[in-house]
Amino acid sequence: MPVLSAGILLHRASPGGVEVFIAHMGGPFWARRVEGAWSIPKGECDPATEEPLAAARREFVEELGVDPPRGDVADLGEFAYASGKRIRVFALDGAGWEPGPLSFGTFALEWPPRSGRMQEFPEVDEARWVAVGAARTLLVKGQRPVLDALARA
Repeated sequence: MPVLSAGILLHRASPGGVEVFIAHMGGPFWARRVEGAWSIPKGECDPATEEPLAAARREFVEELGVDPPRGDVADLGEFAYASGKRIRVFALDGAGWEPGPLSFGTFALEWPPRSGRMQEFPEVDEARWVAVGAARTLLVKGQRPVLDALARA
């Protein structure tokens, strides 16, 4: 069964247009990448045991160390990656929300590969507001259609 993730895409109006809050993926694979190396804060969800919106809120906190703002949520739908993985995205108006200090969650990875050494890396190493136009380049390819869904919401 394909993996399902759930995430929250914060958005806000700014003088230059709409901005979204996205995160640069952490770890050695993404360290020197910019384009296609950013993501909506998200994580795995088992719909049999957890509602996707609850999972999205939990993952937001786990990845960034802060609560998302409260407010009306728009379900933007489910999007498929080329790998078969799927992401369910919820949009939330982040007007007036600034995260303050972020505390990124970590994951363990054998690094260098086949070295037998496990190291801890941040799930995310940066998160910030960016213009939707920039996000179209920064986001991983499978998440870019979410921006079109946000524009229609």
